[in-house]
Amino acid sequence: MTRIPMMLQLALILFLVMAIPTGILSWYSGSQMLRNSEEAIAESSLAGLNANRELNENALNNLAQDTVRLAVTNIFDRIRSFETFEELNANYSNVSRALSIMQELLNLNHRVDGVYSTFFYLDHSDYVISTDRGITALERYEPIDWMEEALADRQGISGVWYPRRMASGVNVVSYVLPLSRLSTTTRGTIVVNMRESQIGEYLRSSEPGEHGYSLLDSDGTIISHNDKSLLLASVEEQPFMQDILADGTAEGYAFRELEGEHLLYTWSRSELFGWWNVNVYSMDELMTKTYRVQRSNILTTAVILLAGTILTVFLATWLSKPVRELVRTVRAHGHQGASNKKNELAFLNAAFRRMQEEEEGLYKLLREREQDTRSLALHHLLRGEVTSQIAEMFPERYYLVAIVSIDRYRRYVNKTNPETRSYHRYLLISQCERLFPVGVNARSIYQGDGCFAIVVNYGQEESDRGLEGIKEALDLIRDQAAGLLGHSVTIGVSREAEASSMVSERAVEAMEVIKHRMIEGSGGITFWRQEADRSKKYIYPANSERRMLNFLDAGDLGSIVKELAMIRQEIQSVEYISYDNIMFIYNQLVGVTIKHLRESNISTAHIFAGRGNIYSTIAAIDTLDELEEYLREFFGEIIQYLARNPSELNYGERIIRYLEEHYCEDIVFEHMAKEIGISYSYMRKIVYELTGKSLIDYTNSLRIEKAKQLLLESSLNMTQIASEVGYYNVQSFNRFFRKYEGMPPSSYKASKSRTS
Repeated sequence: MTRIPMMLQLALILFLVMAIPTGILSWYSGSQMLRNSEEAIAESSLAGLNANRELNENALNNLAQDTVRLAVTNIFDRIRSFETFEELNANYSNVSRALSIMQELLNLNHRVDGVYSTFFYLDHSDYVISTDRGITALERYEPIDWMEEALADRQGISGVWYPRRMASGVNVVSYVLPLSRLSTTTRGTIVVNMRESQIGEYLRSSEPGEHGYSLLDSDGTIISHNDKSLLLASVEEQPFMQDILADGTAEGYAFRELEGEHLLYTWSRSELFGWWNVNVYSMDELMTKTYRVQRSNILTTAVILLAGTILTVFLATWLSKPVRELVRTVRAHGHQGASNKKNELAFLNAAFRRMQEEEEGLYKLLREREQDTRSLALHHLLRGEVTSQIAEMFPERYYLVAIVSIDRYRRYVNKTNPETRSYHRYLLISQCERLFPVGVNARSIYQGDGCFAIVVNYGQEESDRGLEGIKEALDLIRDQAAGLLGHSVTIGVSREAEASSMVSERAVEAMEVIKHRMIEGSGGITFWRQEADRSKKYIYPANSERRMLNFLDAGDLGSIVKELAMIRQEIQSVEYISYDNIMFIYNQLVGVTIKHLRESNISTAHIFAGRGNIYSTIAAIDTLDELEEYLREFFGEIIQYLARNPSELNYGERIIRYLEEHYCEDIVFEHMAKEIGISYSYMRKIVYELTGKSLIDYTNSLRIEKAKQLLLESSLNMTQIASEVGYYNVQSFNRFFRKYEGMPPSSYKASKSRTS
């Protein structure tokens, strides 16, 4: 290469840079265009085939239903007693009855287009009533012995469709319906002959390139075909047809080569009749326009390559000029030799490297500032504030919001330090934005409490594909997040939005979807769905609540655990139950239990010391299994405490009962303790653990509650009320009343009187 002139080297490089990508792109786009065109044509042809099949099925099914309705009208009972043609023609009355039946058969003919004829045959008679030959003797009508073969495989009381060729040479598909024993005692058979040509009209496609259509029964017999010579023949001799029947797929399409022609076979199996509908198209005819476009693309590519070659020579000459001048300048220093030439190039190389490093540093700084600006704009967007930068970040039409929530976030926080969590957030946000396919814009931010919000923006193409690329990206995000964090994550996805102003609402939806983790478990990806019964009333296991309190009093933890399992099963069996309903159930169970303990004068503060806020802990739990586990521990601690302190509980009941009976007296607490049988200090400790108040405060609160009742319900004056509740003077009564109620007794009475 050193002997080749620099201009030629540069020209060759530029030509290869232009020609190779252009050639590869042209070849790839052409092949993709052909493949996509073939697939699109096949899908369209299959859809047309299904439409024609449904049209044919509807027509035949309507005819069958009309026949069944005629069969249950009892009109055929009019001729049940006439077994011979002679008896039927004995008088006008008999003939009139037969004519009325023939009129009903004529009406049946007109219900659906394409009915050739209809006849009724009374079992063991020697005549038929038909729409084509009227009332005629059986020997003068076409043979009907084929009906026995048609009804051989009949199941139930419905009729059967049987393809045949009539004596007149007309091909029909006959609907054979014996009268049901459930609706009439008349024995006979109604036969409706549907023209095969009419079925062909339903099945024939209007698309260009059609080679033909076929309707086959489940055994491979041809019921209808564009080539009438093949009717009622086996399909075994038809190319590729046997492969379709053997494959057994309900519907599909396949491309085949036959005698140098590229054919498309589409097929669909009827669930109603078990028949196979097959259409054959010439892909050469259907793809004529596509081939023309491909040839045009090849010609255009050749022109582009020619123009590119000319442009390459010009560019090579122009671009190599300063390089050649530099080389001549270096050669001018003849005494420095080749080494100096090398040093000059090294100097230029080092300068270019320094410029590149400075540019990369500046670019990195700009990227960081740009990222901060975009994150701020994204925060505003999720709060419903659309800034001018949003249109640049999200240029496509459609939006959706995905919330990635770390499961069991409290455990994750307990085992990681803040620096590790910050690093995890940085990695996860970076991966979230890189995993989405080309054409999908995604931005992610951290919202706190283990939740990441991803705003996804995409165009019509991705929407038409059913968001397949986005779903695959969410699967990857879930898997990679689990590996990175050491915890599974749950992803909730909102509905689609068509405007950036709706993103904040979609973010709320995604957060609501995350709550489905309570029922469905953690580690999944759930898309928003509008439940039909969201207005359903709350459920609450009241019976279980009563039983659990009884089991709690009995110290039966095993039965409580069974009740908790039953509550979880009941919640899971409901078709739809909201997250708020579940929280209400478990918060209510905890609240009722704590209330029951306090009413029994049991210190809940001592039992749950160190547990923190029970309701906040429940709100932070992700799944039903974790809730049930927490409640098992909750009741286990209560029963363990009750079993460990039976004597203390007994003393507590006696103390509270004594105070409630003697609060209006002058109580000497030391004497009271001796009467109960414990020390004064131990008695004060028990009262504080049971009520959360000191002994004196609890006694005064009892007196004030009684005083409030007397103020509102009696006519006693303040002195009398003070004496009734245990105070020897009004001043002490007023002081304690103001301490506990925030106002004097007279103001309290006046305020209550006004409100009442």
